[in-house]
Amino acid sequence: MKYMLLIYGDEQAWDEESRRACYRESTQLAHELRGSGHYIAANPLHLSHTATCVTVRQGKRFWTDGPFAETREQLGGYFLVDAKDLDEAIEIAGRIPAARLGTVEIRPVMEIEGLPEPGAAPVLEGGARLHE
Repeated sequence: MKYMLLIYGDEQAWDEESRRACYRESTQLAHELRGSGHYIAANPLHLSHTATCVTVRQGKRFWTDGPFAETREQLGGYFLVDAKDLDEAIEIAGRIPAARLGTVEIRPVMEIEGLPEPGAAPVLEGGARLHE
């Protein structure tokens, strides 16, 4: 069974130095989890003001800037897609069936150096790779 671990918190609680330290520690944890066979993927998201929300009502697609804030809806899953730009991402989000009853929030994924690549063999001490 796979789990997406969504980390919620106050975005304003982090200064840039603390945020970078968190990324370094999270990267180390990702490597540890990869070594134990638990790691699939990890990336921080850009801040919530970069979000775009998509709904489909009566066959029409609508989108708004910013995160979806109504508490009666909770995050239930995700699609990770490669889109050329936000317009293409909005088009894809409008095709997700859950958009007809709920909201699909689009967030750019932040890439940071040092995280293991998905599907890459674990790196052992000395730089050797473990092959499956």
